[in-house]
Formats: sequence, structure tokens, C-alpha cells
Amino acid sequence: MSNGSAATTRDAVRELILVLADSKRLLGMRYAGWILGAPELEAGIAAASMAQDEWGHGRLLYALLKEFGDDVTAIEHEREPDAYASMDCLDDPPADWPGLVALNVLADGALSAQFEALRESSHAPLRQRVAKLLDEERFHSAHGVAWFRRLAGGGDATRNALAAAVRAVLPAVLQWFGPDSDRARMLVAEGIVDAAGSALRDRFVGGIAPLLDGVGVRAGFAGTFDGFDEARRRANPAGPDGAVIAQVRGDKNRVFLLD
Repeated sequence: MSNGSAATTRDAVRELILVLADSKRLLGMRYAGWILGAPELEAGIAAASMAQDEWGHGRLLYALLKEFGDDVTAIEHEREPDAYASMDCLDDPPADWPGLVALNVLADGALSAQFEALRESSHAPLRQRVAKLLDEERFHSAHGVAWFRRLAGGGDATRNALAAAVRAVLPAVLQWFGPDSDRARMLVAEGIVDAAGSALRDRFVGGIAPLLDGVGVRAGFAGTFDGFDEARRRANPAGPDGAVIAQVRGDKNRVFLLD
């Protein structure tokens, strides 16, 4: 980080870590919701494994916030929904299995694209953890792609349900990469990431476009950033549903929380 923009860069890095940690945490909860009720036993086991991975990744990322003077216990167990910086598309649980597959391919895939952009980061604590995270994410990608192709190759009803789920999730995922702002350019210039804003979004779209073609969905971004909070990477200021945040905070068992 250069001396001239150290404070601003520091704030942006801290906010990026929180965005990633919160999104991992919420994605883990959405996977966990399908440990029971998945279409096959193996799918439920896979959902459990992916949930465990995401919760582990979230804890690893939250721990990095100690460097910024944050109280990590308070961040994990005391925040209200409107303090979360998770992806908008994770605010509510998917209604069906195609919805979960759409999150697997799109939301999980977008997070992996962001981590790929951090692989050579000048911020050493992040760089040192990226390889392990991405190694575990390969299974998530394989699972999502396999189920996406399976549903896309099914009957009209199955294919249409998947296409509808993709259309519901895709705009928020593409917006999540953010605008080509001063903040985005600064993170690239400082070597924190190797791409941001539209460059990172285009990289992601290039990877998923062939898959989405199979259900007749075009993967371009035609949205705006009106009302978009770039620090939290959210358009909805309210945050995730309160019930899931009560779960992730451990409200019912807080009395048993140990140091």
C-alpha cells in the first residue's frame, strides 16, 4: 500500500474482508437449509459439506479483522441484520432446489471469482489464505455445474424452473461486483486485487455464459448502481432476514458461548 492512500486503502480492504466473510456465512446458511429435503441423499451430504466449508471460510476471514482493531466476537455474535454486508441474493432462502443450484453456480461462483482476483494480493494476510479457500471451492463449482446441467437437461418444467431461478439471482450477483469507481481503481492500483468493477464482472460472465446459454439466459449486466452501497456491496440496506441472523448469532445458545 502506498503512503499517499494508506488510510483509504486500509478502510477498503477491511470492508472487502467483511463483505466476503458475511457472504460466506450467509451462503453457508443457505446450503445448510438443504441438508434435509435435497432431492437425493448424496445432494444433502454435499450441501452439508459445502455449508461447513463456507462457515469455516467465514470464520477465517472474520479473524483477519483483528488487524483492523475489530472485536471479532461482537462482529460474529452481536450485529443486527442491517449491519451485514452479505450479497442481496442471500437475504432469503431459496424456495426450491433449482434456486439452491442457482446460488451454487452464481453466488458461490462470484465469490470464487473475487478470491481469484486476490490470489496475488499485496495484502499478505488475504493472499496467504486464498489458495486454500479456492482449493476447497473446486468441489462447490463441480457440484453446481453438474446439477445445473442435470436440471437444464431435464423436462421443460425443470428447465424452466432453473431458468427462473437464474433470472431471479443473476442481476444482484452481477451488481455485487460493483461500479468502476475510484475505490475499485484504487484497489487495483494498490495491488490488492488484479481486477475490480466491470473487469471482474466481465471475467465472471465469460466463465458462466456457456452454462447459462443452456437455459436460454443471457449473462450480461444491464442494471444500474442507483442506491447501491459500495462499501457493503448491497442495494438493500435492510440486510438478511432476521431469523437467519438470529441463528448465525447463536441467540438461543449465547449463554453457552465460551472464549
